[in-house]
Amino acid sequence: MFFTYLFRELRRRGRQAFVIALGLALGIGLTIAVTAASDGVKAAQASVLHSLYGVGTDMTVTSNATPSSAGRQSFSFSGPAAGTSTGTKSATTSTDKLNLAPGTSALTAATLTDVTKVSGVSSAVGSLTLSDFNFSGSISQQVTQNPTSTGSGSGPGGSGGSGSGSTGHTFGFGGPASVGGSFASTTVTGVDTANLASGPMATLSLVSGSNFTSADSTAYDAIVTSTYASSNSLKVGSTKSYGGKTFTIIGIVNGSTSSNVFIPLTVAQNLSGETGKVSTIYVKAGNSTEIDAVAASITKAVPATTVTTSADLANSVTGSIKSTADLANNLGKYLSIAVLLAAFIVAALFTMSAVSRRVREFGTLKALGWTSRRVVRQVLGEAIVTGLVGGALGIGLGLAGAFAISKFAPPLTASASAATAPTSNTGIPGGGAGGFGGGGHSVASATTSTTVHLTAPISLNVLLLAVGLAILGGLIAGGFGGWRASALRPADALRKL
Repeated sequence: MFFTYLFRELRRRGRQAFVIALGLALGIGLTIAVTAASDGVKAAQASVLHSLYGVGTDMTVTSNATPSSAGRQSFSFSGPAAGTSTGTKSATTSTDKLNLAPGTSALTAATLTDVTKVSGVSSAVGSLTLSDFNFSGSISQQVTQNPTSTGSGSGPGGSGGSGSGSTGHTFGFGGPASVGGSFASTTVTGVDTANLASGPMATLSLVSGSNFTSADSTAYDAIVTSTYASSNSLKVGSTKSYGGKTFTIIGIVNGSTSSNVFIPLTVAQNLSGETGKVSTIYVKAGNSTEIDAVAASITKAVPATTVTTSADLANSVTGSIKSTADLANNLGKYLSIAVLLAAFIVAALFTMSAVSRRVREFGTLKALGWTSRRVVRQVLGEAIVTGLVGGALGIGLGLAGAFAISKFAPPLTASASAATAPTSNTGIPGGGAGGFGGGGHSVASATTSTTVHLTAPISLNVLLLAVGLAILGGLIAGGFGGWRASALRPADALRKL
């Protein structure tokens, strides 16, 4: 009897029931689309972090110490022959050295051990970021011989110049240096070949060749990025010199990373003179919900370090993806709440209006013996069915909205500042402020950018949310309508007859 009467009344008032269901559908559909877009933005942010930073971990640990001055390159010349007053001194030189990358400091093996022992740390892997300075060519600079009463001395020369000479003369080096030859600075990262699941190579995909294994810990093998391989005409099996040693290219990887070349950590430490040291420690927490607590514990255990989590990196990302995230998390959320609230109010008002027009019907039913509870249950049942219909329509609208976002949304961009390799003139005599015998690496700030496509995935949780909202909308509308119906008296119906 209950369901027979329910569906008969819904058919009789089909147009009004459809309007109520459509209002709920619009609110539910918008909520689904906004929630799906928000999930898509979160996924895009995770992709950006991997792309920009190569973070295959929960957090990174770096040193707070002043960046090392290692990597300064210097060149010296002997004075000219006696009797030469002025002239140009030239020399042919070449260098191929691996030093700590500009702006970085080394962490000791003890620090890595201390981090590993911190409660909540699942694994800790170190890497060493180096700069391979490679120069081959000739350097020349103007030389001036000045008479003096001393047998040897240090000439004023140019800025930062120095010299040595025979008795009664000093030699100064001044003026701009003339440099001829080739110069290259390549970022080389030493990785733990026994644990590649964490660290700078965790998010890279192998294009050709083979990856490192634990047996490669002391091998002069290298893996390069596809961009670097293309620009240097390298392929699997090619050889390349880093730190004065010849390496064999065993693999080529694809993906955005700040490093061009990866070599075994032990080899990188030995060639750079940083034996047992690392520049970055990649840490994975045993429980993803305890990342902040683990980070705090690491900071307490090794206070002279900086602990950076993925959330910290996310805050430094700028670009359209950040604007979209703010829109989805703030404006989208409040807009969904406002539309849902409006839909629920409209459904409640329409249901109360329908009850008011059924005064004679409910009054007559009460006169025939229906209790107020039975009348309320009838109205509530009709409202819930209407809400479920609205939920079904809302799911369809939400799926259509999510598909439209995935199909037609413009690409999102993200950028972050990062330290780059030294400029080409830094460290070359005469090219920097130090002149001959001086110079060193400088850290240039560059912006690394990436582009991702926004998607709007629909998860089971989103569908369950839609069903819950549909039932809630029906309960709200039915609750107000039932309250109105319970107040009707049989006498009202008799007066209307």
